[in-house]
Amino acid sequence: MISHMNTFCSDLSNKQFPLAERISAKTIRKSILTLIQKEHPKFSENHFLAIDELNDYRQKYLSNIMEEQLGELSSLDKTVLDSLSNKRILSDQLEDTPSTDTFGQRVADKVASFGGSWTFIISFVAFLLFWICLNAFILLNKGFDPYPFILLNLILSCLAALQAPVIMMSQNRQEEKDRERAKKDYMINLKSEVEIRLLHEKIDHLIIHQQQELLEMQKIQIDTMKDLLLKNKRHKE
Repeated sequence: MISHMNTFCSDLSNKQFPLAERISAKTIRKSILTLIQKEHPKFSENHFLAIDELNDYRQKYLSNIMEEQLGELSSLDKTVLDSLSNKRILSDQLEDTPSTDTFGQRVADKVASFGGSWTFIISFVAFLLFWICLNAFILLNKGFDPYPFILLNLILSCLAALQAPVIMMSQNRQEEKDRERAKKDYMINLKSEVEIRLLHEKIDHLIIHQQQELLEMQKIQIDTMKDLLLKNKRHKE
């Protein structure tokens, strides 16, 4: 059981917290203190709160700034803020989901991949040369497709007519993947920016807190020196 000597009561929520988490309102940035006082008007610079409570209001403050800059928060922005409040790593939530591509989509991707490769170009040129040589030279232009190779032209036209929409399907799917990837990059960058701002807030708080401690130590040292001087003076008298 934790002793009451090691805990304190927050003036914000009236809950008990470990004494090591106590924060003086004097060390809180003015803008965040103003936000706290909007919800708790009686909370003043002479009061105390816990570090977790302060972090909650820091996030509320950043959320308000984002709403002012971006207007209404999107679902992406809310996801970023939720990951901050829950202290979760955003990249773990943005891992690629299992593939749910249909058979036709997979075929379109393979056709587009093969159609844009040197393998396709070289093999297709070889096929054309074989077709022309077979009908023009080997069969002496009396084969199944004599010059001007009408059947070959028909095959090429059908191939181009079918290949073009299949490649377009694959490109559209790739654009969708790029948009999803861009959304994830935006969320990660936004979270990095918000965390940097929170880090600045915490560093500023530490600096203010250390400055106040140094001032208190200096005051104590000055009072001690005054007492020693008075004692010395009385001793001489």
